[in-house]
Amino acid sequence: MFGIGFNGAKKSKRPVRGAIVAALDVGSSKVCCIIARLDEPGSFRVIGVGHQIATGIRAGTIIDMEAAETSIGAAVHAAEQMAGETIRDVVVNLSMGHPRSHSFNAQVPVSGQEVTDGDIRRALSHARTLQAGPDQTLVHTIPLGFSLDDSPGIRDPKGMYGNQLGAELHVVTAASGAIRTLQTCIARCHLNIESMVVSPFASGLSCLVEDEMEMGAACVDIGGGGTTISIFTEGNLVWTGAVPLGGRHVTSDIAHGLATSLVHAERLKVLHGSARGNPADEREMIEVPQVGEDERSGSVSMTRAFLVSIIQARMEEIFEEIRAAIDRSGYARRVGRRVVLTGGGCQLPNTRELAQLILDKQVRIARPTRIAGLNEAHGGPAFSTAAGLLLHAVRTPTDLMVTGREVVFTTGLLGRVGLWLRENL
Repeated sequence: MFGIGFNGAKKSKRPVRGAIVAALDVGSSKVCCIIARLDEPGSFRVIGVGHQIATGIRAGTIIDMEAAETSIGAAVHAAEQMAGETIRDVVVNLSMGHPRSHSFNAQVPVSGQEVTDGDIRRALSHARTLQAGPDQTLVHTIPLGFSLDDSPGIRDPKGMYGNQLGAELHVVTAASGAIRTLQTCIARCHLNIESMVVSPFASGLSCLVEDEMEMGAACVDIGGGGTTISIFTEGNLVWTGAVPLGGRHVTSDIAHGLATSLVHAERLKVLHGSARGNPADEREMIEVPQVGEDERSGSVSMTRAFLVSIIQARMEEIFEEIRAAIDRSGYARRVGRRVVLTGGGCQLPNTRELAQLILDKQVRIARPTRIAGLNEAHGGPAFSTAAGLLLHAVRTPTDLMVTGREVVFTTGLLGRVGLWLRENL
């Protein structure tokens, strides 16, 4: 495999031994920063972790710049204190701006000459001409395969000869305004964005094993404000999607159904919740503090079964939406029988069993793998995206990425002339 990364017009550089790499996961429920030191190529050790309850962020969208800035700053400061290092550059996830997947085929002439890295770069760079909308920004361009003179199925055409080089690309875009807002918020925390990685891509990198990526699998990350889905096959990310439902919606249902506060609803979900009921739930009683009442005298008793019924109804809806999204992707057959669940919302008891029933696939619960230095508290499914950002930062680049300074498509005559000059001079 090969790939091209861009930093402005420059080729991305891999971190060297001893370098510091920082990942920033800006989510709807929490903000997490992980700092790692590179031990050897492709391997690193976590030296600092900081996380903070997310404020000013709802359903993957920044709604209060100052509050979001405070959450990000607090998480980064905690990680720096633990690591004993000060960071300036971060790899950040992108869950806002409604990221979209597109299939794109590029054709470039090579005039019978040997295919070079420059020809491959030109083929990948043609994704910048994709007209996905006037307000869309290119985030990733991932090569899925190449062809030479209509001979498909070529993984690496470098060194081959032909007249026409074709590239099958998976392109991910997102709303330009949301990206600019995120960039501004992070810049106000005195940080530079080294690169952006869409959240489902990062989660898949940290949770899927090599065989799953090669044979085909879907990684489903159930977060607080929403659920992201990534589909991998033949070692590549081929599709990403999202469902606007997550753990917070379960908590909100409990609060409304039991007439309790959101804080108590979250506590009840964690202590007594389950994604599926069983007969014993009818015999177990729980105390539910009521909104506006004293916690001791204003509680009512009810069966655990009633709580579980509320949770199960929403979890069933989430998995029904996930199944529908995978079916719409066009890659349902590529997924085969394998789905991997991660994220904080998958930690309820019996979630795996409910997912298997509704998705009709083999399901496993995953936590970040191949990460040295993460303790038990920070190594759970809720930290999969942050761990995946680190893996993306130190692996061999395999896609064309957007950086903090690239936020718009190259469109219009002047833009296309500038693109040609960068590619050919």
